[in-house]
Amino acid sequence: MGVVIPFEGSEQKQPSLDPLIALTGADMVKVNEAILARAASHVELIPELAGHLINSGGKRIRPMLTVATARMCAAKGDAHIKLATSVEFMHTATLLHDDVVDESDLRRGKKTARLIWGNQASVLVGDYLLGQAFKMMVETGSLESLRILSHAAAVIAEGEVLQLSASHDTSTTEDAYMQVIGAKTAALFAAAAEVGAVVAARPKGEQAALESYGRNLGIAFQLVDDALDYSGKQALMGKSVGDDFREGKITLPVVLSYRRGSQEERNFWKRTLEDGNQTADDLVYAQKLVDRHNAIADTVERARHYGDIARDALAIFPDSDHKSALLEAVDFCVARAY
Repeated sequence: MGVVIPFEGSEQKQPSLDPLIALTGADMVKVNEAILARAASHVELIPELAGHLINSGGKRIRPMLTVATARMCAAKGDAHIKLATSVEFMHTATLLHDDVVDESDLRRGKKTARLIWGNQASVLVGDYLLGQAFKMMVETGSLESLRILSHAAAVIAEGEVLQLSASHDTSTTEDAYMQVIGAKTAALFAAAAEVGAVVAARPKGEQAALESYGRNLGIAFQLVDDALDYSGKQALMGKSVGDDFREGKITLPVVLSYRRGSQEERNFWKRTLEDGNQTADDLVYAQKLVDRHNAIADTVERARHYGDIARDALAIFPDSDHKSALLEAVDFCVARAY
């Protein structure tokens, strides 16, 4: 069930993160070492719980953005390593907190930390990682980087509260949804990319361009994630389908399907998402509705739009291997939907 949209030029090599991974590999080894070192504590539960999520197989695209943009901008020293580690800790802390708020049992196919160690431990270890992140930001001596990342932390928290207030609310508009993902997801992508130029002491115009690149890449990334949750492609990738539906999340495929649907269909969304009254067959019917109303294809089309903005933001930078890899990262993000 779900929509599989033919990818134009599918006979050609599919976009990949491989160039970005290869170019950032040496620095990411240092980032990973810093992650392990900074997650350490004499309180045994902290590295145990943090390691459960840190080692769960995420792509670490956010810290890679910091490393790649810093290298593209010819940054010196190791400040970008500490900032990339800070970015990953901020992301990990957000995931720990998210799973508590959403009462999630699975993440990346594994039991969530909250399910194993409980909500209180998950929140507190997330707070510990945030503290370590800010310590590393201070150690770089870059007040501007600290400003950017601390602002992102506040915006992410605002996004969490905004999503909570809109949770299970089928009257959520597309504008309100975009405001949530702009805060929850795009803010950290934007900050991760921008600080790469900041530690390289690049002009304000280049810093702003990378902020725009990261922000629009983050929006495209989240849009595709939300589309995949209702798509058959998700199952082919070995990931569970319908997590957002089961948790009652109002994502763009739902917003579009609800707006375009009949009163009977809207009643279905209200019962399953607002009231939380779901039966075994409801996910299949939800997938039929998003298919019927072209909601996945239109969500992906919006992702393409934001991806194009991200690509254009890099136009001011001279051609380089790092620029090419960052451009391909945009294509990879959108191509995941096909």
